[in-house]
Amino acid sequence: MPHLHPVVERVTARIAERSRRLRGDYLARMDAARLDGPARRELGCGNIAHAFAAAGADKAQLRNGSGGNLGIVTAYNDMLSAHQPLEQYPALVRMAARNAGGSAQVAGGVPAMCDGVTQGRAGMELSLFSRDAIAMATAISLSHAMFDGALMLGVCDKIVPGLLIGALGFGHLPAIFVPAGPMPSGIPNRQKAEVRQRYALGKASREELLDAEAASYHAPGTCTFYGTANSNQMLMEVMGLHMPGSAFVAPGTPLRDALTVAATEQALRISALGSDYRPLARTVDEKAIVNAMVGLAATGGSTNHALHLVAIARAAGLVIDWDDLDELSKATPLLARVYPNGAADVNHFHAAGGLGFVIRELIDAGLLHPDIACVHGGDLRRQALEPFLDGVTLRWREPPARSLDASVLRGVAAPFDSEGGLRRLQGNLGRATVKISAVAPEFRRIEAPARIFESQDALLDAFKADQLDGDFVAVVRGQGPRANGMPELHKLTPTLAALQDRGQRVALLTDGRMSGASGKVLAAIHVTPEAACSGPLAKLRDGDPVRIDAEAGTMEALVEAGAWAARACAKPALAGNHLGHGRELFGLMRRQVGAAEQGACSLFVDEDGE
Repeated sequence: MPHLHPVVERVTARIAERSRRLRGDYLARMDAARLDGPARRELGCGNIAHAFAAAGADKAQLRNGSGGNLGIVTAYNDMLSAHQPLEQYPALVRMAARNAGGSAQVAGGVPAMCDGVTQGRAGMELSLFSRDAIAMATAISLSHAMFDGALMLGVCDKIVPGLLIGALGFGHLPAIFVPAGPMPSGIPNRQKAEVRQRYALGKASREELLDAEAASYHAPGTCTFYGTANSNQMLMEVMGLHMPGSAFVAPGTPLRDALTVAATEQALRISALGSDYRPLARTVDEKAIVNAMVGLAATGGSTNHALHLVAIARAAGLVIDWDDLDELSKATPLLARVYPNGAADVNHFHAAGGLGFVIRELIDAGLLHPDIACVHGGDLRRQALEPFLDGVTLRWREPPARSLDASVLRGVAAPFDSEGGLRRLQGNLGRATVKISAVAPEFRRIEAPARIFESQDALLDAFKADQLDGDFVAVVRGQGPRANGMPELHKLTPTLAALQDRGQRVALLTDGRMSGASGKVLAAIHVTPEAACSGPLAKLRDGDPVRIDAEAGTMEALVEAGAWAARACAKPALAGNHLGHGRELFGLMRRQVGAAEQGACSLFVDEDGE
């Protein structure tokens, strides 16, 4: 086995030591929850009669049998293209479980909102909190104590993190994540982006824009750019939570169905009733979390995971921070160029060798822990295999020895960049994250006056009024989790990109989020402490000189130290962000939520209130 990279070894050890008490308490709870026989035998007669009353062909098995019963937690809805294929999964899973001597029931459904639909709308202020709602809905689904294992059906942005956080609350059970796969490639992503920029400049009609968007998002399956949804699938692979190679197999194909059947059979095999017990609590350990951070860096993945991975780790009794992510990213070469970090989409990436190639390269370089307890029954090296059908039989083979398209995918020996895509920034403006893999080196540093905006619409209004001239740092504050739920500000991307393309030096500085498809404009995001908590962004005034240096990892207001310390914080105007579109129902989450670097999560409060 290759020696681990010293940075990977050091960060893993640091996380384990930092988390020793919390992780020990978590594992003790999970070990105590393990049962010797089928979980349903612990229920009283009235309890279990309710649970199998409508079970049809599985009724006898659930009443008298000794086989395992799988809980299906599904994010199916037919508005989301990524989740529409999940409609048929429960029937397939039930059949596969029955054939393997077990049973399966839909334990519950979780909400699945689409950031693409809510982008720039009031509903986006519920988006991040939907992750925590999904985690709670997952816990409710599994709370019936009927299940010996779980299958998690979900794909998109907050959904997979929410499912995983919820499932970790039942970490004594094995859990396998079952994706749906990407839609076929539409128009090239850069062509879509070009139309968006022309529309922002008033040079393309709404009809032309809609034609471009509809040609890009056009069929069942996941959107094909490398945003949060597809980064989720990468994470499930490097954490060993998929059947090998499941991430980017197209929906509605025999191979996709075969992988779903295999996941069902394997979930029964690794339950406490089988001979290879692999509870989720033991799969998601500090090594798996480090693998996730390395995979994110190596592929130029979504900035949203600077939040989600912290929350996922905490659900498993582990504590990570942005220093861990920054250190690992600097040690990890960038192996993929997938839009917005390149021209290709995930289908091109998959055809070039995909995640199997990436995982093998990173293992061989000592950058991934191979010895994690993957759900498929082997270690992470087996995760690098790619699935195929030999007739009707599912088999796995080695990925290509070399990348089949070096413009999309490269090995460790000749990467696109010597380091990964994510950095931590810090200075007198607080701490933030930045994605540099899509930002050209000449745009990774800026020193310019601040232009202060209290909302993204205020910035767009200034652009439409032709008030955004010269170089500037656009400060959009009052967008943090306590303020308004930390919406994505991706609506600003075409406008800022258009300004940059016409020769202005611009950057975004915000306590909100950018999209998982963060693009070519420098964006210091997730600033913490946030403005609503009297964070430093609340001290900034129009015209203050600001320096953001992603290479050096710094962000500073260039204001004399004494004057900066004495300056009062402006209070964000948030009255209009708390009512309407369901936002009033999330007031408790806004009051409870932790800071961005703690995962912007509302779920975890220790006994001492910390």
